[in-house]
Amino acid sequence: MKKYIILLSLILSNAITAQLKIPQLSPTATITQNIGLTEVTINYSRPSVRNRVIFEKNALLPFNEIWRTGANTATKISFSNDINIQGDTLKKGNYSILSIPKLNSWEIRWYSYDSGNWNTYVDKTPLLTIDVNVKKVPQLIETFEISFQDITLKSASLVLQWEHTVLKIPLTINEKEKILNSIKKTLAGASSFDYYQAALYLHETKTMLPKALEYIKKVTKSKKALFFQVTREALILKDLGENKEAVKVAKRGLLLSKKAKNNDFIKLNNKIIKGLN
Repeated sequence: MKKYIILLSLILSNAITAQLKIPQLSPTATITQNIGLTEVTINYSRPSVRNRVIFEKNALLPFNEIWRTGANTATKISFSNDINIQGDTLKKGNYSILSIPKLNSWEIRWYSYDSGNWNTYVDKTPLLTIDVNVKKVPQLIETFEISFQDITLKSASLVLQWEHTVLKIPLTINEKEKILNSIKKTLAGASSFDYYQAALYLHETKTMLPKALEYIKKVTKSKKALFFQVTREALILKDLGENKEAVKVAKRGLLLSKKAKNNDFIKLNNKIIKGLN
């Protein structure tokens, strides 16, 4: 009898300690986005509307009350380099955000991440607090989503959207000095690809356009220059106001684009030529 009692105890113990695995109502998600040389990674949970009213006075998330900006645990946002948000700088590192939804705007509070328990941040003083205007949209956004839009070489919008509410948090980076130093160092023994990349960056960021032209010409002087490289020279010349030369180079870019059968660049070169003639 004693043996049966011991056996039954072991069975019950194993049943209690076993973990039942079922799908989460608010599943976790991880997104990573590069902005310039900065990597941004976000770990969060995604609740769904499920026929509920979300943002309203007496709804699931009443106006003017703190929300974890996700579900389950605290949302974690990591920056590999310093980042600028509405004129203030957050050092590279890990952060958590809490938000206070309001009718026309949200208050977003940034904290240094040290716990997955979002309640531990409520009574702390935020490192940064910003107000972000909201946009109401007619279509239903069933599941809460954090994403990136408007991505350039030096900025992006961090987008929060759920139910009928969308807001964008502008993120900017200041890597110009670091990148220019890297360009200078690399071009000491540069390949044509390095020169093209340097010209591309300087042109897209509207930084030192004459230097961008100098670099791209080191590439396009070769008979082996590719259609997109020659087209880039035409675009730089156009932005420098050297229209006659831009048309001449665009015609070369058009021929190379036709040989490469690249319709996008055929259209682009034709647009340059027609726009400057």
